[in-house]
Amino acid sequence: MSVPVADRPLEQVKEEVIDQLILNYSHGEISAEAFERRLDAAYDSTEQEYLVTLVADLPLQADPRYQSEKAARLRPQYGRGDEQPIGESITTILSSDHRGGDWVVPKEIQIKNVLGTLELDFSNAIFSNPDVHIHLNCYLGSCEIYVPEGVDVVTQTTNIIASTSNQRVALGPRDQDRQRPRILLTGRNVLGSVEVSVKRTMKEKLKSFADNLRTLFDDGYDSGNGKDKSDKYY
Repeated sequence: MSVPVADRPLEQVKEEVIDQLILNYSHGEISAEAFERRLDAAYDSTEQEYLVTLVADLPLQADPRYQSEKAARLRPQYGRGDEQPIGESITTILSSDHRGGDWVVPKEIQIKNVLGTLELDFSNAIFSNPDVHIHLNCYLGSCEIYVPEGVDVVTQTTNIIASTSNQRVALGPRDQDRQRPRILLTGRNVLGSVEVSVKRTMKEKLKSFADNLRTLFDDGYDSGNGKDKSDKYY
């Protein structure tokens, strides 16, 4: 006998409902307006029973191939740690520096920022290790750190007439099956500004993921193996 939906974890039910919305939208079962309306309602809902009503009329169910595609596009990317540099040093003095895109994140990053502007964007980064340690020395400088949802950030800085803001706190203990990256930020911030935030929310990423799948199917291709759309994908 299945567990009543009211007794199931809210976040698990919400994830399943959102997956079903994305899949049916990508196959043209609902319009873009209906998809966004239902997606917004799913994110705002705190009741399992209401969540299931959002997909009660939709015929398609997510399967392992959909989950594989979703994981490949939305979860943090990992590289082989034994093939990546252990550390990197970034010095910004009266200048600006930016790290972004599909860059490989080393295990340790040493930062010296004096009257400079530094931006570290981990949104599409490839993590060579699950734990990243950033050693920061910021003097009259500005440091902006962007991370995707699903990455923990712990800040342990000494601030002297300075500002440090962390909007991406740790989510709690990481389980063994789905380890997520964790960034530890330590060091000193003197008369400077350090801000940690999410550049693009998971909700925005899910909308983009759904639009990409819809485009692939509209073009007549199977996003799993490149076959014609007439070969049923899900």
